[in-house]
Amino acid sequence: MSEKLSTQPYKGTRDFYPREMRMRNWFFGVIRHVLERSAFEEYNGPMLESLALYAAKSGEELANEQTYNFTDRGDRRMAIRPEMTPTVARMVAGKMGELNFPLKWFSIPNMYRCERPQRGRLREFWQINVDIFGCDGFEADLEVISSAIALLRAFGADESMFTVRINNRRFFNDVIAAIAGTDPEGSRKVSKVIDRKGKIPREEYEKELRELGLSDGQIAKIDALYTMDVSDAIALCPDSVGAGELRQLFDALDRTGLRKYCVFDFGIIRGLDYYTGTVFEVFDNAPENNRAMFGGGRYDNLVGLFVKNAKVSGVGYGMGDVTLEHFLETHKLMPASFDESVKVLVTRFEDVPYDRYLALVDTLRDADITASVYLGTKKFGKQIDFAVKDGYSHVLIMGGDEAARGVVRVKDLNTREECETTPDGVIALLKDKQ
Repeated sequence: MSEKLSTQPYKGTRDFYPREMRMRNWFFGVIRHVLERSAFEEYNGPMLESLALYAAKSGEELANEQTYNFTDRGDRRMAIRPEMTPTVARMVAGKMGELNFPLKWFSIPNMYRCERPQRGRLREFWQINVDIFGCDGFEADLEVISSAIALLRAFGADESMFTVRINNRRFFNDVIAAIAGTDPEGSRKVSKVIDRKGKIPREEYEKELRELGLSDGQIAKIDALYTMDVSDAIALCPDSVGAGELRQLFDALDRTGLRKYCVFDFGIIRGLDYYTGTVFEVFDNAPENNRAMFGGGRYDNLVGLFVKNAKVSGVGYGMGDVTLEHFLETHKLMPASFDESVKVLVTRFEDVPYDRYLALVDTLRDADITASVYLGTKKFGKQIDFAVKDGYSHVLIMGGDEAARGVVRVKDLNTREECETTPDGVIALLKDKQ
């Protein structure tokens, strides 16, 4: 006899039963509302891309170690998308002559990464991606960071709950070059070590920097930057283009009142190779969940890699649904229920033709009221039990006597109050409760 199939999903993925779907649709709905209100437009792309796209645009580590990849029947190396930025850059490059820049786009696709599942990181996840293309100035950086803050505020979060930590890759490279005398490739290697600083022991961190040629004195100078505010850090390398970008951005954050959510942090690097300017990460401030939730930055050269001599700047971020859910749970920002405010079950009796119930349900739906007739022939009490367990707010009762008199009884399952009205009165009564 063959072994029974497991009822569990593949490790690192999730089943979404109706309640989980209601929760997910709720917070995706909040996100869509906030972004569309700020004139961001939604897009999407294919689940499958060439593996070479991720190797070229995201780095060999992500392409080779973190993707689900395979060779298709045409002998092409393909990958299930682990992130969205290379795809959206490819899409922009493919329609450059038709698009109206600057672009403000967002998407909520699902992704797959072949890595060990842990808190806040699964193999399959959904990610909110927000990007602006075609604006070279700090205004796009400010708009993107502002949208991230607006999203969290829309869920009820305030400045005590999260912090946006900001750095600049151009500034970082110039500072490292000034301290350690490295070339751009040397600065890139140093950035990889610093990006892992919080994930490895101090001894290993120092060892790896020494192996790149840094002295103890140079390491100490870098360490001092981690506690500096933006003004003091900029003063160390004032002629850096990145320093000017940081100055403009933080001045704008001050003027817009968003500075209370943001700090400068020289340790924010963002490990992906395509970032070129502003980079940031949003941290949960709760002690029990003190971690980076999501982040992003500027990637001015990415679109140009698809089209020769094309110069289209980009800046954006990606926020995973798992970390967002943990943040909302940690700060008790999840609503008690995700059910619709009015959801009606029309109960059934044997002495009333089924068509009468169907007509009543159609009338409710035409009035934009969520409604269903009970499917089955169970006794009235069992129908009420079903309605309570399935999150219905009201039941409509129309037995033979009510049908003969042309009335309907309405029972509120939350208050247990009951009243009698006409079919037209039902609509007015329920509309008032929506």
